[in-house]
Amino acid sequence: MKTLSITLTILSLVGCSQASLPVSSTNLSDYQGSGAISQGPARTLIDNLYECERGRARVAGVGEVTDVDGKTWVVPGVNHFTSAPISTDLHNECEGYRPSGLSQVNLNNVPVVEVDADGEVITGYIFADNYFELYINGTMVGVDSVPFTQFNSSVVKFKVKKPYSIAVKVIDWEENLGLGSESNRGSNYHPGDGGFIASFSDGTITNSDWQAQTYYTAPIYDLTCLSEMGSLRQSNTCTTQGADDGRNAYAIHWATPENWQAESFNVSNWPSATTYTESVIGVDNKDAYMNFREKFAGSGAQFIWSSNVVLDNEVLLRYQVK
Repeated sequence: MKTLSITLTILSLVGCSQASLPVSSTNLSDYQGSGAISQGPARTLIDNLYECERGRARVAGVGEVTDVDGKTWVVPGVNHFTSAPISTDLHNECEGYRPSGLSQVNLNNVPVVEVDADGEVITGYIFADNYFELYINGTMVGVDSVPFTQFNSSVVKFKVKKPYSIAVKVIDWEENLGLGSESNRGSNYHPGDGGFIASFSDGTITNSDWQAQTYYTAPIYDLTCLSEMGSLRQSNTCTTQGADDGRNAYAIHWATPENWQAESFNVSNWPSATTYTESVIGVDNKDAYMNFREKFAGSGAQFIWSSNVVLDNEVLLRYQVK
């Protein structure tokens, strides 16, 4: 691996006050983890996956970035938005679909994805910040209908026998491709946050019994803030401040395992999912969540992600239903 020394001095705006990030002199050799390092913005491959018809929405682009060893990575993550079945809207501002509660949603219109012909039909309610792809026993059930914003929620149905496995890819989309950031809170390069919550009609809910592994972490301005303990990829001591110019930020990438969504895939060494409160995720002003809260937190479900809901941008989730 090449050695590169860079001194980063970055100013961040938080609200109306200006603060400076710590000056960091960092070498690539300072990183002792198992991921691949890239630095700087990605090359845009797709300008925008989705045109929001109503309201303000962020552009959901897809890019490609090259790491320091010459390998390319898709950011914010490889996805199947254009090829997989789109999940049914529970609430979608972009399409003008704004039911005020579950009583206004016709669940009979939700298609059933058959995993087992002699299985039970299960209904799932999902809210993701920003994007999800859902697999049951390795079968694709559906993907989020809005990759970035405005915030939406979804309902799915699938027919399966117990026990069965749930596998979910979640992506916190980024406006600045390859840099893990967006224009927000007075900064041009501010890291966004993620979050995923779901409940299912068989009583399955998201909580710390699920497992979560991260595969893309950014923005990173000081490689010494990263650490690994077993399979836990930690970035909790890294700054989450915004910056006026974050174009020199680092990103860390890990290869997604083959067949990670398969029923037989072994995740016994993955870390447990970390749970987050509604206030941390910030959903009190999001109708797509609050109008159906009884199916989310009201059912006992919790928001989950990896150990860093701000800097970890692509996360895989697994759960075994018994």
